[in-house]
Amino acid sequence: MGNFPSMTVAAVSLSIALSACTSTPPAQFYTLNAQTPQANVQATTPMRIVIDSVSVPELVDRPQFVLRTGPAQVRIDEFSRWAEPLKEQIARVLAADLAQSFPGALVSTSARWDEHGPSYRVSVEIQTFESVPGNTATIAALWTIRASTSGNANSGRTVAQKPVSAPNHDALVDAHSQALMDVSADIARAIRQAAQP
Repeated sequence: MGNFPSMTVAAVSLSIALSACTSTPPAQFYTLNAQTPQANVQATTPMRIVIDSVSVPELVDRPQFVLRTGPAQVRIDEFSRWAEPLKEQIARVLAADLAQSFPGALVSTSARWDEHGPSYRVSVEIQTFESVPGNTATIAALWTIRASTSGNANSGRTVAQKPVSAPNHDALVDAHSQALMDVSADIARAIRQAAQP
């Protein structure tokens, strides 16, 4: 009988601990995605395009979503996470978007071929990657294209702000993917200009 109170306390403590564990929501994982190409995309001369490097601000270079909640305040959402590092996702999506813009081109995030024929190397510095749930997704990117044959470089900056269609993270991620399509479209135009004789 003397051990009964301590056993009761242990049982209650265990019950509270299990309750706390079951009340923690599971993490949700998200990926950026390439968008549907424009209808007027035409086949082009075969070329090679390499996404050489992508950098992102340290603020968002983490698995968790970083959400803007005010002019000088952000919230790190521990339960909404990127399925792979953000800069790797951005490189993959830009490569997929460019592959759709240049049918027949070899587009990759790493150089796995020789340099014969037209080749363009792309580096991208993401200066802003801002997420406002239910409102806007904003990407500002500074990009540089270098032609391997001439060594000439062409740089530009793209600022894309897309509305978020619903107050959930799926809509937020989709808006970021649309913003990346604007970045890839500007890069594609610069490559077409560089490819002109």
